[in-house]
Parts: sequence; C-alpha cells; structure tokens
Amino acid sequence: MNQALPVAPNYLALSETVRERMARLKEREVVLEVRNMSKRFKTKDGDVLALKEINFKTHRREFVCVIGPSGCGKSTLIRILAGLESASSGEVLLDGKPVTGPGSERGMVFQGYTLFPWLTVKKNVMFGPEMNQHGKFTAEREARQWLELVGLEKFADVYPHQLSGGMKQRVAIARALVNQPRILLMDEPFGALDAQTRLKMQTHLLEIWKNIDITILFITHDLDEAIFLADRILVLKANPGEVAELIEVNLERPRGIADLSSAAFMATKARLTELIHAPVSEPDDGIKLHPVRMVDVSDKVE
Repeated sequence: MNQALPVAPNYLALSETVRERMARLKEREVVLEVRNMSKRFKTKDGDVLALKEINFKTHRREFVCVIGPSGCGKSTLIRILAGLESASSGEVLLDGKPVTGPGSERGMVFQGYTLFPWLTVKKNVMFGPEMNQHGKFTAEREARQWLELVGLEKFADVYPHQLSGGMKQRVAIARALVNQPRILLMDEPFGALDAQTRLKMQTHLLEIWKNIDITILFITHDLDEAIFLADRILVLKANPGEVAELIEVNLERPRGIADLSSAAFMATKARLTELIHAPVSEPDDGIKLHPVRMVDVSDKVE
C-alpha cells in the first residue's frame, strides 16, 4: 500500500498559473511508478538498508529532480530505475510493466563522459540504432537528426577528445534519445562542468525536453539546478534513504536566468536547504578541533 507523501509548507503555495499547469500534468498517464521499493546491501558488518519504502509517480513529459544529502541513495535509486540493480522489495513499473533489467525504453546519461573514444560523434549516436538492427542508412539518418537537435551536426565526424565537456554531454544525450525511450534517466550529468557551462547545458536540456515527447528523471546535488529544471522535486533523507518531501516548483515556464533571483525560487531553495542541511550540534564524527594559532595574535581576520 502506497504511503502518502509529505506535503510542502503553505509558504510554497503555487501561483494560479503553476497550479493549473500542475493539474494538467497530473492528468497525463503515469510513465514511471515506484511502489514501496527498498534496497538492502550485504556487508561484512551485516545488512545495510540503503533505500526504505520509496513511493512516487512520474507522469508523461514531466521533469522530476531527485535531491538529498550524501548517502541518501540517489545513485542507487536511479540504477534500480535503469535496471542496472534490483530492488530488495517493492517494485518499479514502467507503463504498468515491472522493470526487471535494462531496456531501450529507458535512456541513461551518467556524470562521466561515457562515449566510445574510438568512434566519431556520429558513430557514437548510431551505436544504439545499429544494435537494434536498424540498417546503416537508417541509423545514420537518425543520428544526424538527433545531432541537429542538440546543435552538434557540424561536429558529426570529430572524435570525443576534440569536444568540450558540455559538448560531450550533448552527444551523450543524443545517444540516449536516439532510441526514443519513454523516460530519460540522468545521474548528475552536469556535475563535472564549470558553472557557466552547466547553466548553458541546463538551458539546452530544457529546450530539448520542450520539443520532444520525453519524461525526465534527473539526479542532482545542486539545489539551484533542481529548482531551475524541475516540475517537482523529490527530496530524500539519508540513513536510510527515504522520501522526506515532494515539492512542486512554483515557477512558470519557460524559465530564464531572472528566475534564479525570484521570490518563489528563493523560498523553494530555503525549504530544500532546511530539509537537506538540518543543523547539527556536533560534527558527525565527534572530532573536537584544538587549533594552534600560527599567526600574530593581532593579525585578525574576524
């Protein structure tokens, strides 16, 4: 039996426009459903409960971000959704059917640059269609279409080492989407990029998402990124990883840089910060610092 998700505080109440958009979104069919899903790992010290009774649904063409403190099981969750690991209990349903392993109906983009270095950009994107027994001509045509969508058609014949980090991730996105999956799973794909490139990639991703029929579930540790991208944010707490809150983002679409300083953005960020960075009275490891002063006592910085 599914548990009710915690409700966000009243100060995050949605504007009328956003409330109407969210209502329309929830009328769409459910693409992904996670029911009472838990994950245990066996260690030399005994079983460790990594995820505990996770429940949520993702609707068609919805953009959901998952955030949480270190150790909350974000990457474990997305690997289970991708079929790369199995749950210990509960179930994951894609279009109502159990997920039992990897499948072309789920695209995956990792943080690392997972392109084949010995293949050109075009050949990297062609890999999936060719593995699915598409003819070479069809695979090349599909690859060129997706490279055009991500703005890299002029780089079709270069190799990954000739690309910037952001361009490599755009190729990875094209390679994941060329198989036309129902859902795109992204595990901190922009985490290794500098701040300027990261913002550009977020904008590129929203533009791609706007123009194709794709549902996105996006893992991130960056609060600004989650708020900027998502329709809803699933917040996990750690030890074990379980749902702390499901927040509907009170920002209209399309979004731009100006939204990063809006009152709605700042209120949402404050709530996420409260959930993820709860104050502690002592350091987690219990270590007490005994600093030795190595500068002149009159040389103050505070």
